[in-house]
Formats: sequence, C-alpha cells, structure tokens
Amino acid sequence: MPVRVATFLLAGARQVGAVDLDSRTVAPFALPAGQAAEGVLSLIEAVETGPIMPRTLSSIPLSEVELEAPIPLPRRNIFCVGKNYREHAHEFARSGFDSSAAAGAVPKFPIIFSKLPETVVPTRADVLIDPSVSTAIDYEGELAVIIGKGGRAIPPERALEHVFGYTIANDVTARDLQGRYSQWLIGKSQDTFCPMGPWVATRDAFDIGSAAIRCFVNDDLRQHAPISLLIFDIPTVISTLSQGITLKAGDIIATGTPVGVGIGFDPPRYLKAGDVVRVEIDGIGTLENRFAERA
Repeated sequence: MPVRVATFLLAGARQVGAVDLDSRTVAPFALPAGQAAEGVLSLIEAVETGPIMPRTLSSIPLSEVELEAPIPLPRRNIFCVGKNYREHAHEFARSGFDSSAAAGAVPKFPIIFSKLPETVVPTRADVLIDPSVSTAIDYEGELAVIIGKGGRAIPPERALEHVFGYTIANDVTARDLQGRYSQWLIGKSQDTFCPMGPWVATRDAFDIGSAAIRCFVNDDLRQHAPISLLIFDIPTVISTLSQGITLKAGDIIATGTPVGVGIGFDPPRYLKAGDVVRVEIDGIGTLENRFAERA
C-alpha cells in the first residue's frame, strides 16, 4: 500500500494518486473519473472490493497539481472528540465556554460531537470569517483518522484494523457560538471550518507512538504535544463510536486538540483576517490555511 495518498485536481479533473515526497511527484491511480470524484474514498472502496491496488500512471510534479482535501465532501458528518488532551481539558474548563465542565475538567468517557461535511476545505484554501456571525474564531490542530473498513461493536484490540490512514485537520471553532448555544455543532460547523490534508498517510506508514503535533499562528508556535498523550487513544475512540453506530468506510474521526488554543490565553487570542494557521504532524506533513473575511 502507498505511504501517502492525495486527492488533487489536474486540468480541472479530480484524481487520486500516490505521493513521492523524495521526488515531489504524485502518480495517479487508474480509476474511472466517476470513482475518482470521491477522492481517497474511491481508493478505499477499490481496495475493499478488490484484492489488488489499482495500477498507477506516469508521475506528475506536485507543483503542477492543485491539492484537495483527501475526501473533498465526506458522505457523513465528521466525528470529533472533545477535550482529549488533559492540559487542554483544563484550559477549556477554565475558559467559561465548556458546557460539560460541571462533570469535571477531564472527561470520564469520550465526548463526541460532529462537524458538517461542507466544512471541509483543502490546504492552502482560505478559511472564511463572517464578523456578522462570529467574532471569536479559534484554531484546533488535530490528528484525523480515516476509516477503511466499516463495522459495529468493534473491540479496541481490533480497532486499528479498521483504519485506512491518517491526515491533519484544523477544527476551527466559533467560541461565541459554542458558548451561546451550549452545544458545539453550530460553532464547529460554519462553512470552511474544517481544513483537512494535505494527504493521507496510510495506516502502516504512521507511528502514533512517536508522532507529535504542532500548530503555528503566523509562525508563532501555539500548540505542541505528542499524540501519545491522548486521554482516549484511537482504538478506544473507534470502539466507543461503534457501540450501536455502524462505522462506514470513509468516515473521518478528528481525535482532539492539545493545549494552546486561543481561548486558553488571557485575553483570548482569536484569529483575524490575514492570519495564517499551520498544523504539522510528524509522518504526515503540513496543513496551512489563511483566514480571510467573507466578501
């Protein structure tokens, strides 16, 4: 299986390909255009239904393609885990925006919410701020899991068998909306509020135990933590979600953000038009987006 898989546009046509970082090229898979339209999901389904990986065509320089989010429009809401790093759980509980704080800063069970599919945008795309809706825009760098094999009642010890790979997400949040409605869907699901990419690192090519996540705002390091510090690890999260919910190939799970978000500062450091947020995860790559005011 390829180490990194990207969804991209070439001459206006969507394709999926294997990325070679040494040569800075991408080799498209021989997929019908109708399949490739769903991005990496088309490859997941091709591998699931057939024993052989689709062949690749001639490599193309990455500089000649336009990267898209790995799954440009997910079929279902993105599953998200809240308060999944201890230090972040405490900073969020202190912020006054945490409707779950009465039960304790650190959750006893995974806190699950979701973001709408239309929030997804690729690396380098603008994240749009609408001041008439929110003036408290925050960043949350996260590792995202992409399910490759669906299932229900998945035991933790078998959970990673259901993972296709991993990518980077920025769980952009309107904190004022999050607080106003005492739930997280609206504040998390504003249009363009889930940058994702730049590509997927396949399961066997990513070491959860050694990888760290870093998030920069205008080159200022705000977040930095080993992913191994997750309160509820990835097998636990997958197993929890699958108890009564059938997970499907292509489902995306954002696993939580570490300490250092804007709301954790005094005063809060919210994002404004012109800011650039860069999220890096060892073994995957870099997701970078500029924030701009909606016209």
